[in-house]
Amino acid sequence: MEKRKIVVGGVYQHYRGDYYKVLSLALDNETLTQLVVYVAQYYKFEKEDRVWVRPLEVFMGTKELEDGKIVNRYEFVSE
Repeated sequence: MEKRKIVVGGVYQHYRGDYYKVLSLALDNETLTQLVVYVAQYYKFEKEDRVWVRPLEVFMGTKELEDGKIVNRYEFVSE
């Protein structure tokens, strides 16, 4: 399987449908784990937090759905 590269400034669609823009890459100051800093491209009143961080490996990884299908957790849409 080809390793995907992250696009800083790119818009990604989560496997559940919402869209997110990658703002930056960061490092955890204790573990030096690479993190993705991203912001939701939607506004939902009940969700006050719009900026998120997630390990790069998880962001670019896959997710097994209930039906057994393997999908990308986040799929690149556009720059």
